[in-house]
Amino acid sequence: MSLLRDTALVAFFLTGSLLPASAQTPLPDAIAAPGEKAVLTLHAEGAQVYECKTAADGKLAWAFREPIATLLLDGKTVGRHYTGPNWEHIDSSAVVGKAIGNAPGGTPNDIPWLKLTVTSGRGTGILNGVTTVQRINTVGGKLEGACDKPGTYRNVPYSADYVFLRKN
Repeated sequence: MSLLRDTALVAFFLTGSLLPASAQTPLPDAIAAPGEKAVLTLHAEGAQVYECKTAADGKLAWAFREPIATLLLDGKTVGRHYTGPNWEHIDSSAVVGKAIGNAPGGTPNDIPWLKLTVTSGRGTGILNGVTTVQRINTVGGKLEGACDKPGTYRNVPYSADYVFLRKN
């Protein structure tokens, strides 16, 4: 009987550990979207592009320019993410967003988590009707410090998950 009980306990604990992190940890209030339902989550692999510019203090510094990323679902390319910010799905639907909230990434090298309101969209595919996009689970992408030549660029690899939501 104890072997059966022990096996059941192991199975219970293993099942709990397989849950996605987002199911175990609530999102920070700054990026939560109460009253909205996730319709799609895509993983992004790409780069945050920075340009060397003169800052307000007259010193050269890296300034964020644009994201460039491939959107993946189950390891297959299903879209792209680029300046705007824009997200395009292979079904020809797309949305453009504007940041309205943020929370720190997991480490000092990670870009922040974001909440973006959709400002426009096109197409009749899966992104049609999306009202909010969340960027979560960020890894990398942050660049700080001085640069030495205006007009130069640096790409910093990053990954993130983008959650596309609609109002209930």
